[in-house]
Amino acid sequence: MSRISVRGFAVASATAVTTVGAVVGVAAGGTPAADDNNFEAAAADTTLLADIPAGQQAQVQTASLTQQADAQASAADASAKKSAEESARIQAAKDAKSKKQAAEDRIEAERKAEQEKKEDAERASRSSVRDASSFSAQGSYSVAEVQAMARQMVPADQFQCFSNIVNHESTWNYRATNPSSGAYGLMQALPGHKMSSAGADWQTNPATQIKWGLSYMDGRYGSPCGAWSFWQANNWY
Repeated sequence: MSRISVRGFAVASATAVTTVGAVVGVAAGGTPAADDNNFEAAAADTTLLADIPAGQQAQVQTASLTQQADAQASAADASAKKSAEESARIQAAKDAKSKKQAAEDRIEAERKAEQEKKEDAERASRSSVRDASSFSAQGSYSVAEVQAMARQMVPADQFQCFSNIVNHESTWNYRATNPSSGAYGLMQALPGHKMSSAGADWQTNPATQIKWGLSYMDGRYGSPCGAWSFWQANNWY
């Protein structure tokens, strides 16, 4: 190039269109983007399009437009990347929320299934127990016989607690009597005649006493195990 240095050509490539636009704006009566002094200062260090040989002006303009197109493409890429990152962030948040909800739903379903299983077991246990009236009356009963009756009348998951109380109160003697208080029977009911609510034969029929004791423990403590917990803390129930 005879009238422009390599540096001048690079500067012209970046500023030619801007410079030409500013000149055209002034000619059209518009206000320049900078004052005269700034314009002159800028012009002093800028190679004008008019200073470039006519045969090379098209190359300069093409280079400038290419740079603008590249800048716009870069900006578009950056915008697209930012948009994609934001979309990915939003989707990740949605996925995390969905996973959390799924986990909570699974835990709740497992809890309900366990509760239903427990209730089914309790219903099965209750349905398998015998009523006091289903036992034939006898003149006397051994400890083993009384315990066998209790096993058939008390829900399986409550029997051990029931047994613990009876063992402490009467050692499974359905005729046990406390000479001081008058407490009577397997559960040491006080007074003993309270057990008549379960049957008139409360003094001689351990099944009637078991029926009354189970009803008492359920009514006052919720269950034999509830009664046993109270007994352990207080040595009475």
